[in-house]
Amino acid sequence: MIIAIDGPSGAGKSSCARLAAQALGFVYIDTGALYRAIGLAVRMAGQPAGDETQVAACLPEIDLSIQYVVGTQHVFLNGEDVSEEIRTPESAMAASDVAKIPAVRTYLLGLQRALARAQNSIMDGRDIGTVVLPEADVKLFLTASPEERAKRRWLELKSKGLDEPYAKVLAEVAARDKQDTERAISPLRPAEDGMLLDTTGMTREEVVQAIVNIVKEKLP
Repeated sequence: MIIAIDGPSGAGKSSCARLAAQALGFVYIDTGALYRAIGLAVRMAGQPAGDETQVAACLPEIDLSIQYVVGTQHVFLNGEDVSEEIRTPESAMAASDVAKIPAVRTYLLGLQRALARAQNSIMDGRDIGTVVLPEADVKLFLTASPEERAKRRWLELKSKGLDEPYAKVLAEVAARDKQDTERAISPLRPAEDGMLLDTTGMTREEVVQAIVNIVKEKLP
């Protein structure tokens, strides 16, 4: 069984999808981490993440893999665990930049599909239900107000010891939304046959339970 969860940055997709997968006994696949890893690789190579030609030239030198350590997804870039390095605001913006490049999306498409189809899985991202896994059994679009999403991100950064001003985080959320929804390739949008779940004002536990309940209704 395949569950696709899409939505904008800060909607709680990754954390809620991971917890819902644990509750259901599914494997959780965070595709955003793969784009972040490519963005990191491009930045490490000293190339601009928005330059289509330079990014495409970097792809043959990039080897990505996912491993699960005690049930937690870890992303390896050329053999190195970069699971922490890809969680910075800079990596988030680089991910949005490289995600607009057709060569990058083609590079990752086969890997994402193979991961999802290997077992019962929950995969989250920006175009999972619309492009990557249009045959998914359940398609959800998680969202929340920009202010709510910025607050969540700000609190997450503070918990990691990063003292970013809230106004800056809110501006970054707005910029990320603009990039994701206006890109020419696979823009962020709900699947026509998907279900909208607005998480504004909901606790993480409430969102996870809502996802679990929706999936259980579809279980044979």
